[in-house]
Amino acid sequence: MRELVIATANKGKAMEYEQILGSHDIKILTLLDFPEIGDIEETGTTFAENAAIKAETVAKLLNKTVLADDSGLVVDALDGAPGVYSARYAGEAHNDAKNNEKLLKELKDIPAEKRTARFHCTLAIATPDGALDYFDGECEGRIAEAPSGTNGFGYDPLFYLPNFGTTMANLTPEQKNKISHRGNAIKELGKNIEKVLAKIDQK
Repeated sequence: MRELVIATANKGKAMEYEQILGSHDIKILTLLDFPEIGDIEETGTTFAENAAIKAETVAKLLNKTVLADDSGLVVDALDGAPGVYSARYAGEAHNDAKNNEKLLKELKDIPAEKRTARFHCTLAIATPDGALDYFDGECEGRIAEAPSGTNGFGYDPLFYLPNFGTTMANLTPEQKNKISHRGNAIKELGKNIEKVLAKIDQK
């Protein structure tokens, strides 16, 4: 079976990749399988730059084909913030509660119709020889006035989806994968699955 390393230690992300890519007989490995790598500093100013930094760094360290993503929440009323700083918006990396609290505070006086937002995801797939490809996906919605739901992670409890009449955190994993920014980016990758498989087969 082919192996593809996902440059993340986030179990939620890993589960999403396994659910979508597993049908292609690809064994998904993550940074949890390679604890010696540790954290990779994301110094880019765009989603694409951060995704590439992670993918290229891990590909060289492991001599394997690696897929990395950088994703975040883009809020129109906040001029695109939190953007690439989504995971550490409140200052502490991956503190979902504090990030959500800060977002609600920043949007305190913003009416519902102006709370439009989107999740954006850029995937970068890198091979040890330096080849790099990108795939993008987005999901449109708006920021709710209070969190709702316990599924998902990050800003999911605040990301309201008008077509569903609820937040992303109230969707089942299957529903989320069909419409999420990461799901849409992976679909783009899926449209090019032969290229991806060829990259894996290079090692």
